[in-house]
Amino acid sequence: MSTIKTKDGTEIFYKDWGSDKTVVFSHGWPLDADAWDAQMLFMVQKGYRVIAHDRRGHGRSGQPGQGNDMDTYADDLAAVLDALDVKDAMLVGHSTGGGEVARYIGRHGTGRVSKAVLIGAVPPLMVKTEANPGGLPKDVFDGIRAGVAGDRSQFYKDLALPFFGYNRDNAKKSQGVIDTFWAQGMLGGILGHYLCIKEFSEVDYTEDLKKFDVPTLILHGDDDQIVPIDAAGRLSAKIVKNATLKVYPGGAHGMCVVEADKVNADLLEFASS
Repeated sequence: MSTIKTKDGTEIFYKDWGSDKTVVFSHGWPLDADAWDAQMLFMVQKGYRVIAHDRRGHGRSGQPGQGNDMDTYADDLAAVLDALDVKDAMLVGHSTGGGEVARYIGRHGTGRVSKAVLIGAVPPLMVKTEANPGGLPKDVFDGIRAGVAGDRSQFYKDLALPFFGYNRDNAKKSQGVIDTFWAQGMLGGILGHYLCIKEFSEVDYTEDLKKFDVPTLILHGDDDQIVPIDAAGRLSAKIVKNATLKVYPGGAHGMCVVEADKVNADLLEFASS
């Protein structure tokens, strides 16, 4: 397996296919780089270099007891880009990965970045506060913590239904997609997954979004049951300078899988623009 070692000794697994213009993908929770299969296969076949890594505590990367926080996730992404000497990359983040992209730009700037894409992403802030009245109550995230701690295997199987919109009437459910979601989740470590819940729910990315100075595309489904569009995509589009928001009518959180063709087309169009 291809890995790089971070400053604290954690091994980060990555995939690096193709050459020429580069697209770098950051995955959601509790998944790994395989969540980007449809996009990576499509983009490499269109002549792009595609890179995706497993976040620490997730997938095939190390499962350290330390560094399971968004600052370190962003630094790990920086370590991957530095090790591979990536230049002029389009960074693409889904869900928690959108927070990772935002924090990367907030901490490391856009010296290696030409464009950014946030898909169903958690910024600017998911939890409800006095300053963020449209967020979700903390009880929602406490319930996720309880699910992971109590029986994460069953929790991931149950979570897959709203994640991909399979609990909606007339949804075309794929058992294979559910099984893959579960398998990716179970490959990661329970500690990293548990600690990551705070990072996607309670971390405020507003100041990171203000530092975006590259063309930015925001894709979000208006039926996202995991990261509601009004508290996430629509607000991010107002904060990021000159961002373009594209709403997927009826789109679920797992749009990169259930609407892969549409997402792929939008990524290709943006990358080549």
